[in-house]
Amino acid sequence: MHDVPAAEKVDALRAFLAELGLQLPGGEIPRPKDYAQLLERIRKRPDFALLQTILLRSLKQAVYSPENLGHFGLAFEAYVHFTSPIRRYPDLVVHRVIKSLLEKKSYSVDDWGALGRHCSETERRADDASRDVENWLKCYYMRDHVGNTFSGTITGVTPFGLFVTLDDYFVDGLVHISELGRDYFQYDAARHVLMGERTRKRYRLADRMKVKLVRADIDSRKIDLVPA
Repeated sequence: MHDVPAAEKVDALRAFLAELGLQLPGGEIPRPKDYAQLLERIRKRPDFALLQTILLRSLKQAVYSPENLGHFGLAFEAYVHFTSPIRRYPDLVVHRVIKSLLEKKSYSVDDWGALGRHCSETERRADDASRDVENWLKCYYMRDHVGNTFSGTITGVTPFGLFVTLDDYFVDGLVHISELGRDYFQYDAARHVLMGERTRKRYRLADRMKVKLVRADIDSRKIDLVPA
């Protein structure tokens, strides 16, 4: 099931979109069609992929649960895995239930809620493992490019710096806040901005940036960049 977005996430999304002259319709609790309408309007923008990611971040994570709260992202009143061949344990459970129903029997487990939590946790763990492998491979590849300069897009703004995705390579690196100059930068989470108090220099999500690759550490899976 995939519950409706949290109110604070929707508020933060609307504040960010307003900075770009965009608006998410739908009032306090937007519906899936409101997200779909906005996606259709921004589809031809050069920053569409990034905006699409921001919209996804405003949504809750889907989880496995015996409670049917619908699936917001797919705009379904009910949704369940039923893949063949079976790809994951939740699919196997569904197959077992359907098989029991066809045999006019009842399929049950000791604790459906615990089973849902277990399936959700193992899926997250598998995703984390995949990301770890990807990050290792990216660091391994980028070692040969240390010292080079790249153009990229700011795809993450945090209190400790900026994440920049390099053009053509689709590799993310961190520009630590200490590399942004002799200024104190205020972090605005709602607007995804770092703003310099003295210089008023602003780094915002989706801004373009030229950077230099200074380190690709395989052990820590980290890529360090500095402004170029």
